[in-house]
Amino acid sequence: MPKGKVRIGIAGLGRLGKRHAANLASLPNVRLAAACSLVDEELEWARSELALEALYTSYEEMVASGQIDAAFIVSSSAVHAKQSILALEKGLHVFCEKPIGVNVEECRAVERAVESRPGLVYLPGFVRRFDPSFAYAKRLVDEGAIGTPFLVRSQTVDLDEYAAFQVKFVPTSGGIFLDMNIHDIDLARWFLGDEVESVHAMGGSFVHPEFEAVHDADNTVALARFRTGKMAVLSVSRTAFHGHDTHTEVTGSKGTLKIGITPAKNRVELFDAAGARVECVKDFYERFAEGFMAEAREFVDCVLCGRKPIVTARDGTAATEVGFALAESFRLQSIVRV
Repeated sequence: MPKGKVRIGIAGLGRLGKRHAANLASLPNVRLAAACSLVDEELEWARSELALEALYTSYEEMVASGQIDAAFIVSSSAVHAKQSILALEKGLHVFCEKPIGVNVEECRAVERAVESRPGLVYLPGFVRRFDPSFAYAKRLVDEGAIGTPFLVRSQTVDLDEYAAFQVKFVPTSGGIFLDMNIHDIDLARWFLGDEVESVHAMGGSFVHPEFEAVHDADNTVALARFRTGKMAVLSVSRTAFHGHDTHTEVTGSKGTLKIGITPAKNRVELFDAAGARVECVKDFYERFAEGFMAEAREFVDCVLCGRKPIVTARDGTAATEVGFALAESFRLQSIVRV
């Protein structure tokens, strides 16, 4: 177990990677010791903005350098599993952004690697579990505030302006269900305390036909049935014009919890000639800024204290299994058993 500061090497410095790197650099018990990227401009950013000197174009060299205690993986989804397993084999703690693998076999290989090294921390990046509002809602559910939960309605909605940018990533990200719906899947499992038995997904490329060309969609909705008969309605859209609209509703035998139904930027309401309105958060960076920071703290605290995170590799595999079942259901337009 590291003493003092945890030395972390980050892999991937794209849009999200830069946010993670800045968060890690701000934590008092972390030394951001190294960074790895295949893009020269990203490494130059790490040098100029974070004063990092240990910069790598080879992930293998970074994890073998002896300069880090943990790998923080924010690279392309296609290499998440390979990089996680390699870091674990080198005796490093691992944080890995979702998905933990781009197929179920990869996820199970990660699970085996984690199980074979019980002294190491492995945390998959399901950031919504660390958002203060979602965490508070889970405490209320666990305390029985709404009785026995039996239905989750959850959606992830991104700005339309990002849609065209996402098309080229579909073949490697797993598509709309694995890239976006996976968070809603994880929340449904978390709140209901149950596993998905079957799914039925539908949707289409209603605004951007280029998604159909890569066998994906820009808007989908799915119904999931759990083993105990509990239910979830999961929807995704790439084509919102008002902001990043992520919200979840949990219904139980004695009440309902609604989390983030209006994606408000703050508590200000504007009344002018256009009417009354509330400004919305623009993207998931803004909506989950607190969650990303709390997630980083959780990882570091687990490493320093020798405890296991609240999210496990099994959670990553389970959500991925359901994500692939949704994709298969969408393709077949029929119910698919998980």
